[in-house]
Amino acid sequence: PPPGRLPVKVTVGEWDPDVVSAAIREELARRGQVYYVSNRVHTIDDAVERVREAAPEARIGVAHGKMSAREVEDVMLRFQEHEIDVLVATTIIESGIDNPHTNTLIIEDSQRLGLAQLYQLKGRVGRGRTQAFAYFMFPAEQPLTPEATDRLTAINEYQDLGSGMKIAMRDLEIRGAGSLMGAEQHGNLSSVGFDLFTQMLGEAVAEARGETRDVGQAEVTINLPADFFLAEEYLPDVDKRVLVYRRLAAAVDLAEVDALQQECEKDFGALPLAGRNLFDRARVRIRAQRLGCASVSLANGRLVYQGVEVSRQTALRLKERGGVVYPKTKKVAYPFHRTQEEVMPAALGVLEEIGGDDEVDDAE
Repeated sequence: PPPGRLPVKVTVGEWDPDVVSAAIREELARRGQVYYVSNRVHTIDDAVERVREAAPEARIGVAHGKMSAREVEDVMLRFQEHEIDVLVATTIIESGIDNPHTNTLIIEDSQRLGLAQLYQLKGRVGRGRTQAFAYFMFPAEQPLTPEATDRLTAINEYQDLGSGMKIAMRDLEIRGAGSLMGAEQHGNLSSVGFDLFTQMLGEAVAEARGETRDVGQAEVTINLPADFFLAEEYLPDVDKRVLVYRRLAAAVDLAEVDALQQECEKDFGALPLAGRNLFDRARVRIRAQRLGCASVSLANGRLVYQGVEVSRQTALRLKERGGVVYPKTKKVAYPFHRTQEEVMPAALGVLEEIGGDDEVDDAE
């Protein structure tokens, strides 16, 4: 972790309006900001009222997935410019939001979220040298399932910096190796667990090598509608599959990914689509990391790259191909009207264009 970064102080407990009020007011007193996560869009207005009752003086903003891209962008920009004190949001904030002034996170109904989501959301605070706090709350009147208890116990137990690998392995224990290593583990929502697992494997390998790795800056959230896994039919040995995932997670340059793909195809035959996507996903991660890109996603027929700065010349090239660059919010949007099978090569191609490496294929 970067020098001076402090571990986030975690509190797990029943939802308590007094605790919420104190947490918000203490953060505002030090001129900070708060994320308040309520992951049900149809009741998010009720969450806003709870926040308003807890801290009437707070300026409140709302962000969720059913808002238009323009509305979400406007709220996020206002939040970054400190025009909003408390952002009430769904888990939409887990993807690439990096605001060093936000150092308190409150999640209601945290028992509904997976361990990987809890971990990623916790990573949205404590990005600088200020002590950060995360409150994982659940309703007092609702008994927790054994799985929810395990998840909340794990997020509370492993608070130290560098404990992500322990959390990933605990997640693996709770959900079982099959769900992370097989066909069940793919797509948009379920990929969160895979992202965490491979990210933590990469960190563990880097640590074993004695390498310094800035976990906060290295994070890239990839949310694309494609399958990413090695099928059991392709590689039956689970230990060998885990080894491939591990090597992909540890890869820091494209040559490593290319060599591993060639090795797999030599030993086990041509990769099926989900396998090719898995390797392209690693390439997308590496290119995005080099560009400082925080997230890559597909929304409303556009490939969206958050947290990336482009030169004026690159912006003009992208515009000629139908792309849009948002300098203030460091976002690039590029039209995508191909089939789902082509989304990974297209996403990779746009990153190549942003980086100025090669001519991108027309994603339209």
